[in-house]
This record gives sequence, C-alpha cells and structure tokens, in this order.
Amino acid sequence: MTGKQAPAHIVVMGVTSCGKSTVGAALAERLGAIFVDGDSLHPQSNIDKMAAGTPLDDADRAPWLAEIGSRFSASDAGLVIACSALKRRYRDLIRSGDASVVFVHLHGGRDLLAGRMAARPGHFMPLSLLDSQLDTLEELQPDEAGVVVDIALPVDQQVDRALAALGPAGAGRRQFDVDLTAAPFTLDAEAIAWVEGTLSAMTLEEKIGQLFINHNNSYAPRYLDEVLDTYHVGGMRYRPGPSAAVQEHIRYAQSRSRIPLLVASNPEMGGAGSCDDGTFVSTHLQAGSHPDKGIARRMGQVAGVETAALGCNWAFAPIVDIHYNWRNTVVSTRSFGNTPEVVVERAKEYFDGISESPTVCAMKHFPGDGMDERDQHVVTSYNTLGYGDWNRTYGHVYRELIGHGVQSIMAGHIGAPELSRHFRPGIGDRDILPATLAPELLQDLLRGELGFNGLILTDASLMVGLTQAMKRSDLVPATIAAGCDMFLFFRNPAEDFGYMLEGYKSGVLTEQRLHDALRRILGLKASLGLHRRNATDLVPPAAALEVIGGEAHRAIAADIADKTVTLVKDTAGNLPITPATHKRIRLYGVSGGADFTRADPLAYLDTVREELEAAGFEVHLFRTAEQREAAGEEDVNFMSVLAEEATDDYPARYDAAFVFANVKGFAQEAAIRIKWSSPMAAEIPWYSTEVPTVFVSLNQPNHLIDVPMVRTAIHAHAGSREAIRAAVQKIQGKSEFTGTFNENVFCGSFDTRL
Repeated sequence: MTGKQAPAHIVVMGVTSCGKSTVGAALAERLGAIFVDGDSLHPQSNIDKMAAGTPLDDADRAPWLAEIGSRFSASDAGLVIACSALKRRYRDLIRSGDASVVFVHLHGGRDLLAGRMAARPGHFMPLSLLDSQLDTLEELQPDEAGVVVDIALPVDQQVDRALAALGPAGAGRRQFDVDLTAAPFTLDAEAIAWVEGTLSAMTLEEKIGQLFINHNNSYAPRYLDEVLDTYHVGGMRYRPGPSAAVQEHIRYAQSRSRIPLLVASNPEMGGAGSCDDGTFVSTHLQAGSHPDKGIARRMGQVAGVETAALGCNWAFAPIVDIHYNWRNTVVSTRSFGNTPEVVVERAKEYFDGISESPTVCAMKHFPGDGMDERDQHVVTSYNTLGYGDWNRTYGHVYRELIGHGVQSIMAGHIGAPELSRHFRPGIGDRDILPATLAPELLQDLLRGELGFNGLILTDASLMVGLTQAMKRSDLVPATIAAGCDMFLFFRNPAEDFGYMLEGYKSGVLTEQRLHDALRRILGLKASLGLHRRNATDLVPPAAALEVIGGEAHRAIAADIADKTVTLVKDTAGNLPITPATHKRIRLYGVSGGADFTRADPLAYLDTVREELEAAGFEVHLFRTAEQREAAGEEDVNFMSVLAEEATDDYPARYDAAFVFANVKGFAQEAAIRIKWSSPMAAEIPWYSTEVPTVFVSLNQPNHLIDVPMVRTAIHAHAGSREAIRAAVQKIQGKSEFTGTFNENVFCGSFDTRL
C-alpha cells in the first residue's frame, strides 16, 4: 500500500465521433488502467436537461468537470476518462482537481468526422453539432501536458502514438488498492494496524482460505473442525434450523476460528429464512406495494435484530434488482418493484433499518437481474440494456446505494453484453462472460465508474450461470482475478481450495489482487469491530433468542400484511363476499408441487380453511385425482374428477369459489408458471362463469396470464397466517384494500384486465 509508482491519469478529449470511448478503452487496456466514460459522471440535472433536448451551458458543465477532476485526485490507480474538454477553461477545471492529468487530443478533419457520424448506427445527430463543436474547440496550448493523435490511424497505432508521446506519464500500472480509511470501511489507525498485522501473520494457506465462504451442511462440531482447520475460511453461511441450534453452531464456529468469521444470512423477508422460527415480515415486492416506505425499514429492523441474536453479522440483502420483465420469476417477489425509484427508496429504508443492528449488507445481484426471464441458478442470464439505459436504471440504483453506505455487493452470474462491448470494443460474443468473471464489469464499471470501494463477493458458485462459463479449475481463481474478493461456497472443498491455490501459484491470481481482496475482507471484519472482541463475545447469549418470532415482531408482520394485501381487480363487482351472502365456499389450492425443501406444497390450505371457517364460511375443499388416490380411493382419474366437479348443479352446491395459489418453486426451472394437476384440470377456473370466483395469490404476481377468466384477483404476497387472515377479512369488506401494484400484474395482455 506504499511506495507505488505514480499512476497514469489521462483525459482522452475531442469533438463528437473522434473515437474517445474506443481509444480511451484501448489505451486503458494497454496501461492496465481503469476506463471511465465521462458522460456517465454528469449529475442528474444535466441528464434531465439533455434528455429534454436543452443544450448545457458552462454553469451546467462546471460540476461535471469538477467531478472528473475529483475522480483523478481520489484515484491511486491508473485512470483514463473520455471527455470532450473542448475549451481551455474546461481542462483547467479538471486539472484543478489533479495537476498530474495529461490530455490525449484525438484530432481529425471535418470530412472524416462527418463520415464517422453518418456511419454510426442509430445516430441522428445533425452535422451542425459537429460544426459547432469544431468552432468551440480550443487546441492544447504549449503549457498544457498532452499529445495530439491523428484519428485517421488505426486504433492500435493511435494508442502507440499516445503512449510514446506521454512517456513516463503513461507508465503507471493499474491497481485496485482499497482505501480502508474511506467509505464504506472508514477504519481508524488501530483497525488498519490490525488488518495489516493479521495479513502479515497469515500463511499462504490461510490467505487462500479467507477468500472462501463455506456453506455449512452439518451442525456437527467435527464438520466445522475440518472446515476451519483445513480450509481456514473467511466466512460461512449455514443451513437454517431451530434458532437455538443455529446460535450454538455459530458460537462454536467463532470459538474455533483464529480470525473472526463473517457469518452470513439471507434475511430477504425479515427473520424468516435465517432460522426455522424467524419472523416472516414481508417480501421485497410486498414492501414496495404500499405508499408507506417505512415497511421496508421495519422489515430491515426485524431482520437485523433476529439475525444478530443468532450471531450473524452479514446480510445478503437488500435485493436491488428491477423487475422489468414480468416473465422473470426469480426476482418477481424479491424485487421492490419495476422502477429504479421505488427500488432506491425501499432499499435505502431496508438498509437503514437493518443497520440499527451490528450487521453489514451485501446488495445483489450486480449488474442487475429482472431483464431476462431466465434464472441464473440454472442458466446464465443477461441484462441486455445498453450503456446509457443501464446507467439511467440499474446504474442509478447502484450509485445511490453505494453513496448511501452499502458495504458489499454480490455479483450475479449475469452477463451484460452491451456493457462489456462498451468497455471492450470488439469483444466477441463467446467472450461475454457473467459479471463474476468479467473484469470490465467489476473493475472498469463497478470499481471505476461507480467508485465502489467495498467488498465484492460472487453469488453461489454452484449456480449453472457460472459453471457453464468455463472449467471449474479455471473459474475458481478467475473470479478473484476478475475483481471479486470472496468466493461463495465450495463445490468440493479440497478441489476448490486447490484450484484457488494453484491459480495463485500460476499467476492467474496476482499477489496484488490477492492482498487487496484480503484487505477488503479483513477491513469488513474490522468495520464490524470483530477484531476488538473476544471469540466468546462474538455471539450473544442464549437469552437473546427470545426476540426471534416474538409477539412484537409478529404484530409488525400482521400490520404489514393488512396494509399490503392488494386488490388487483374486481371488474365483476363480486366483493364483498360474506358468510351471510355466500355461505358455501368451494376452495381450490394451486401450488407448484413439492420443491427441494420437501415441504408439503399445499400445507397452507389448512390455514386458509381455518381462517375461512373462523369467519363463518362453510368450506368444501377440492381434492385432485392424485390426492384422492393417495387417500385410498380407487378407480379415480382426472376425467372422472372433472365429470364430478363440472356439473350443471355446481351453483346449487356452492355459492362462491375461492382459489388460493401459493406457487413457489425456486432454482429448479428458468421461469415459474401455474402447473395444473392434469390436462383440462377441474381446478382451472371454468366455474368463474357459474359462481362469483376470487383468485388469491400468496406469492407470485404474474398469475393473471394463466387465469385471465377470473374477474376478482387479490395479491396477498405471502402464505403466512397474517397475510391469509388479512385477505379473508378484506374479501368480506371488514377492512379496506390499501396495497398497490405495478403493471407487471397484467403481464402485457389485454384479457388479464377484463
């Protein structure tokens, strides 16, 4: 961290169509420097003005140019920024931030520039813009450090000329050294001394081990002994279980680790998911489905209190994906919504809430899920937005949350073809990799343009979105070499540890990259104060578990459920439905079938039935042919069930039909839709023309594409008793629907609105 050669700080300047981005990226690549497109640094006010077609004046440009200068002054790494910098005073403003900046002016004749403008696909800028910029251009003066390069040369020769002319100014090598005194670490001298002292005392095997986050598949002490003694892991996640068992497991792990562990949980829904008895508060979508932004904060508060009671100190949340594609079901309930604005607002609230506890966060999944309908658990998915659109959407989200203090970012196994092409002009389709393996996304974009100083971890390494990219022996060290700092989950501990060690010995993983990753890992631990505490004090006493699933937290969940149960449509005016008006209810359950959790997929129907009967309804539960056969009936099949169910006297037997769908499924298919029990299944709402029919989703928001015939649709968001009870109350008109929804619920089809 000391004695480094002064890095190259270069502005590639010139008028429109001179090739600033292309040459700048190539120059940065040659130098091993960070490349930033200066247009990405405009303040939002400038972006809005340009979008409205209003030219910028010098007053608008001043904060932008100052920001470019500050990026150089704050960077200890080589940095190349593309910026027109047409006037001398513009360049002076940049130099005022860092006097070492040199300028590469890409110069060309008007005819060549005009030809390039005309050849740019989808480019409709008038030639008058080029003429205006040529009139404005002030050539580099003798007292300005820089070089003029002819754009008629091939790009590689332009880079050669620039480097030859710059001499020592271009000699700096790219470095990504963390600044532990800056956000999000902000460590004092004592903490930095602990980081450096710990690093210097580690063996090579301990250094390699710190890069890994183990998934603890057993609570047995002998299992942890092997993981900690053999592989020296830096962090762990565990298989959820009863809170007391989880806490004791974490306590033992911390007591056996020489260096304090980062202990991660997945508190995406409050305390649920971190232990079996944790409080389900809400999904991310639920927290974005009411005007009260404080719902997300309360979800974060409960998540922080309950996971901290277990001994966790790292939350793999909030999720900052934007749910643009209604067909995407991996983030459909795990995103706060379908606009950057709601995601930013609610993610900040969640972060502030969980930060009241001794917890750091990892927002996910960079560069952003929600465009592709596929699930990165089973296939590489892609964020296909262009550079400009990405910056206005996902980029805006990441900038806001980085500025808000989020400490770590989980990189998804999600490719971003247009972003990769922006930073690596000419990159082949086969070379476009998921973000976890793409240095142009992790380094040029996330570290460079977004200025992220914190820790980057991979998403789970067993996901096919990563494993399909290259051989395991290559991808393990390649993730860290690309810019990730921690590797999430072994597949085979001995193999993966060996792959990482060999990657270091062969030079794939450099000493500088390894040590920078380790400083970020240890820095994150120090930012939590783990270095100041005895191992016996890293996990709270057993009495702390009393808050988990407690009455106060259940009351918060009930209040949120009441607020967020949403009436999507009631075009037939079926509501309210009460025992006085519609006593006899035919109840149907729809699920995605059993998943990897092996839980009964229809267990929620017991709760639905209990709540309906408590309200005074007479409930008649439909059973499929498979269920009836399992109960011992003979000579039953889907055709016989349909013949029994769909008869002329249906309205005489039932006053209304309720369909409660809890379709989950996760990481086993690319996208989730309703799967009926059989062809032409009897539970499909054919009966919506016979009796008032109410469809209630307890999970996914996209079911109307499969049941457009229902005229009354409710999204209750969760299969919890609180959500089901609130839905039953609102169906009866005993409380108002106050939840909101976004356009994704209609799935882009006209018939879903009928």
